[in-house]
Amino acid sequence: MYFLFDATSFYCSAEKVFAPHLRKRGIITVSNNDSMVVAVCPIAKKLGIKKFIPLFQIKDLVNKHKIMVTSSNYELYSSLSHKMMQTIEQFTTDSYVYSIDEIFAHYDKPLTHSSWLEFGKDVRKTVWKEVRLPIGVGGGASPTLAKAASHAAKRIDGYRGIAVISSEQERVAILKQMGVTDVWGVGNRIGRKLELMGINTAYQLSQKSPTHMRKQFSILMENTVRELNGEPRIAWDDVRADKQQIYSTRTFGERVVSSDELHRALVGHCEAAMVKLRKQKSLAGAMTVFASNSPHDDTAFYRKSVFHQFAVPTLDTRVTTNAIQEIVHRIFKPGISFYRCGVGLLDIRPQAHFQTDLFAPAVDNPNLMHVLDAVNTRYGKSTMHMASKGFSKKHEMRREYITKRATTRWSDIPVIKC
Repeated sequence: MYFLFDATSFYCSAEKVFAPHLRKRGIITVSNNDSMVVAVCPIAKKLGIKKFIPLFQIKDLVNKHKIMVTSSNYELYSSLSHKMMQTIEQFTTDSYVYSIDEIFAHYDKPLTHSSWLEFGKDVRKTVWKEVRLPIGVGGGASPTLAKAASHAAKRIDGYRGIAVISSEQERVAILKQMGVTDVWGVGNRIGRKLELMGINTAYQLSQKSPTHMRKQFSILMENTVRELNGEPRIAWDDVRADKQQIYSTRTFGERVVSSDELHRALVGHCEAAMVKLRKQKSLAGAMTVFASNSPHDDTAFYRKSVFHQFAVPTLDTRVTTNAIQEIVHRIFKPGISFYRCGVGLLDIRPQAHFQTDLFAPAVDNPNLMHVLDAVNTRYGKSTMHMASKGFSKKHEMRREYITKRATTRWSDIPVIKC
């Protein structure tokens, strides 16, 4: 049996762990620089607040219902995520952390509870007791069915946070209530094509011939169909493929009006993207660099992007930051108050399969990059960085609504008076 455990509205729930008096109050979490809503607790959802809308657009609603706004407290979230994963891993020796708030687990030993449903309830109860995080539980004969059960636990009436597909009747009932785009791995583009084929629900997809779907789409679709029928086909290593594009982008805490400031900000984004690139052992063949003001400004909207092709695919931050130095003057425009900028790495390919060119030798220094990453991993982000990034902290995130980092700062440790 496979299970997927995921925290309910993780960011908002994490904010309530050390503030139990907030458990009955609506909370929303906003993104970097406090601009966009990225997490909404169930109480706030019932009041009509949705994710991915600018905070200023819902200010009246927030004030009317006294909803608490919190900045993204990544230190707290990371710490609580680690503790949650450790607690769940007590129940299994075969698990895969899928994201900061999701973990898959596989159980092939004899069941020690009266049913898989009771087992899921036990894990859920233990996480709440030890971490004070509410989690959803989904179980099934394959990872995709576990994901489907997790969907049912959260969105289908009657399950109340936990669903286990342990019979054919339960499998059919849940899949019939899921849209085809609710199936794990089926995005909107593929979903539209499936709908044109008359496949609108997860159950209809599960009834198709796996070999036929492979011919129409790919082996990934064949595996999805087989998994919807309870046949495990996905290994943990297949759960998350290497990214084909890597972006780093953010709005500014303060508007940028000079070319030098924009250059330093872009170098910072370039560093962040290159760390992700090396982490998946890849090379980048091209890069896009962009910046813009806000579409809500009184002045005309300005956005400029520049595409840059590398002569040789690279993993070296020095190569990419040198390219930014040549690009920034093509993006900067006097009189523009820049609100956002970013860097995207494109044409990504595996490092292991790259064939060098005798007439275009690479200038990368993988060993130097390894040392750079190792130092920053051990001693903290930006302990070592490119000098062109500068040493000012002007472009750090604006987090005016940040709560206490109760698990990572001595000064923020909760005090109990009794």
